[in-house]
Amino acid sequence: MNCYECAQSGHASEAVAVCRLCGAAVCIDHVRTETVQLREAAHPGKVIHDLPARQLTCPVCRTAEQSL
Repeated sequence: MNCYECAQSGHASEAVAVCRLCGAAVCIDHVRTETVQLREAAHPGKVIHDLPARQLTCPVCRTAEQSL
């Protein structure tokens, strides 16, 4: 699969990820990575833990998220 952003520029580059919002394939140069904290559900007698998670987006969706 090729990167959608590169294809828009007229060249081909192998995709390494898929945007979590729009589903576009993106290459290593266009993927935007963010680490977020997910909260684990509490069970009786257990402590709630924040778990690190990775979110991958394309440049267009990342810009849209940051504009909110």
